[in-house]
Amino acid sequence: MDLLYYILIGIASGFIAGQLIKGRGFGVVGNLIVGVIGAVIGGWIFRSLGFYAGRGIVPSLITSVLGSVVLLYVVNLIRRF
Repeated sequence: MDLLYYILIGIASGFIAGQLIKGRGFGVVGNLIVGVIGAVIGGWIFRSLGFYAGRGIVPSLITSVLGSVVLLYVVNLIRRF
């Protein structure tokens, strides 16, 4: 059940970040990849700053979306060069 939870949060956060940064999603697999990597980045950012987002759907989604937005921003910066 946890795996399904992570997959759904990953897809949702990848889609939301895609809407915020590029104005569109990346498809189900692309959203999942961006969301999962973003969750790792978001968790690292929160831990580095000394924050604990909490447990549950909303804190997980916020953390994952934040990390996904950072990931897409960095990827867009790298593509410009």
